[in-house]
Formats: sequence, C-alpha cells, structure tokens
Amino acid sequence: MARSVRERFLVGVMEPQLMQTSEIGILTATALLHRIVRQVTSDSLLEQIVYFLLGEHREPETLRDVQKSPLRHRLIEHCNHISDEISIMTLRLFEHLLQKPSEHILYNLVLRNLEERNYTEYKPPCPEDRDIVENGQIAGAVDLEEDPIFTDLSPENTLSKEWLSASPPITPDHQRTDGKTEVHKIVNSFLCLVPDEAKSSYQVEGTGYDTYLRDAHRQFREYCAICLRWDWPGAAKAIEKCNLEAPFFEGHFLKVLFDRMGRILDQPYDVNLQVTSVLSKLSLFPHPHIHEFLLDPYVNLAPGCRSLFSVIVRVVGDLMVRIQRIPEFTPKLLLVRKRLLGIEPDGPMVDHMTLLEGVIVLEEFCKELAAIAFVKFHSSSSP
Repeated sequence: MARSVRERFLVGVMEPQLMQTSEIGILTATALLHRIVRQVTSDSLLEQIVYFLLGEHREPETLRDVQKSPLRHRLIEHCNHISDEISIMTLRLFEHLLQKPSEHILYNLVLRNLEERNYTEYKPPCPEDRDIVENGQIAGAVDLEEDPIFTDLSPENTLSKEWLSASPPITPDHQRTDGKTEVHKIVNSFLCLVPDEAKSSYQVEGTGYDTYLRDAHRQFREYCAICLRWDWPGAAKAIEKCNLEAPFFEGHFLKVLFDRMGRILDQPYDVNLQVTSVLSKLSLFPHPHIHEFLLDPYVNLAPGCRSLFSVIVRVVGDLMVRIQRIPEFTPKLLLVRKRLLGIEPDGPMVDHMTLLEGVIVLEEFCKELAAIAFVKFHSSSSP
C-alpha cells in the first residue's frame, strides 16, 4: 500500500507540482507536502515518503553528483528561493522531516558527509612535533579566548547556579581527557560571540540565556528518545581511522543553510527565524560528529572548510564594520527588540530595520546554541 501511494500519488501527482516553475504552484505543493509529513504516522509510509523526497543514497555527497536525486536537489534549492514564502515553507518541511523517526533522513542530509571527519585538520602528537602546544592546540590555530570578541563576560552571560552545580569543574585545558572541549569554554564562546555593543537582550527582562536551558533540556530528551534505536556511537570516530585526505564537502543541505546563515543581516526576519530553527534542531541530535561540526568552536578546521561557528564569526565581523555606519545603533536596536516583543507599539519605520532584526535573531541564536551545548554535555556526563 505504501509503495502504491509513492508511485501513484507522490511520483505521479506531487513530483510534477514540486518541480514546476510557477511560484504559486510550488508554494501550494510544498504546503501540502509539509502537511503530509507532519501527519504521517505509519513507518512504512514514512519510509516511502523519505525515499521519494531524498532518494536512497548513503554515500558521501560530492559537488559533481549533487543533482543525483533531482527532487531532493530542487527542494534544497527551494530553501534558498527568491520567494521568501517558498523558502520558509520548504525550510518548515525539512524542520518537521528532521523530527520524524527515520535514521535515513539525518544520514542522507548530513551524517554521510561527516562520517570521516575530514573537515578537521589533525597532526599526530610526537616529541619532534613542535607544532603541538601545551594546551593541545596546533600552532597557528586561533585560540578564541584570546580574541577580543571573547574577552568580556557580562553578568547576564554567566551560567545559573542550578545548572552549574551539576557540571564538572573548570580546568585550564581546552580539552578534557575524554577529548571533549571544556563545556564552559564552548558556552562562553557562543555567549560572547556577539559583542556587547550589538546586544540588547540584557536590557529586556526575561530574555536571558537561562530561558533557553529548559527548552533545550526538554527538546534534547525528545530527540534522544527518537534516536535511541539507531545505534549511534557514543564517541566520535577515532581520528586515526578517518580518511582525512578525502576532499570534504559539507553536503548540499548544510551548504544552503550555512549560506543562508551567512546572510542573516540582510534577510527578512521570518526567514532568519526559520533558518536558525532548522540549525538548532540539527544541533540537538546526539551524534558526536554533528556535535563537533555544529557546536565545537575549538575544532581545528581543515583549509577551505567551515563550521557553523566559523560562519557566525564571519557574520559578526561584518556586523562590527556595519555598526560604525549606523548612528544611534544601540537605541534603535533596543526599540526594534521591544517592538518585536510587543512591549513598544509600532511607530515610524526605523532605518536599517532588516539588519537590526538580523542582529537580534543572531544574539538569540547564539544563546540557544550555548544552551544546547551545555545541556548535551550535562546529559553525556551524567551517570
């Protein structure tokens, strides 16, 4: 029955609608498909829907074969469509797809490209290797804590005592003995990524970092329950067993998401909310390679590779240049935040509205990632 639904309805009816060029037609078909994905509960029907949308390929993607599954390629491209409505609806489709109990979804979209960890640059430590410094970092790698962006911690960025009481003590090393980057350094790296002059949440009650911890804890438990039967490893693949020489491609899906994230200061507010929502959902998955690639600021990236953190760093660098050109930036930023929260009534149009809204989404997203990183570490270190 499920196979018949795929052949007669999905392939016969839905695929031509999704592949058409009419924006109204694409939007209508995507909205219908989104509703179907949300409502489906049958495992066999879900499997057929997933294979229809993404194909059955599980080998790492390359730039040359990115169009091997035409419908998959088209849907991912729709996440970056010239029509914001189509982009938002397609991103919602993928967001709900990621929450379905199918291992193939995440493997096809993301994990198959991270399997060999060839986004990292690694040198085996040896007595003659002078490139290895005392803290385990390769010489020449940027220590984020020495970057001016990360030097000041405002009181609002400190972890709540309730959560810190369960976390391990701070050590002077970047790496713990189990290979995990010290959680406090990760959390503070995300919290301090947006500089103080571009922050506005500390001036509005109830918008601190702690508000994300409860949601992250609840969502992470839900994702762990979904992934329980997928037999994922508890630790990253040993670097000595990885094929680091293979060229790394983040995959079509992450490429589009990272490209979108890189334009957060120039995109509509609703688009930014949906892009960051999909990325935060991905970050919640309890797979060590996803955690390393999306949530570890200290991973040594191979030349030409980017991570979620490095994408945000570039956005912040661009932001710091653009802030200088906007008079009364801080008051305008606070006004826009209050309007978005409904604290202030709508009034005259504020200059640079898109950028100001993008800055607010960026600050909130960094707090959300910090909360997710902390909750995941807290869970993995619990007995």
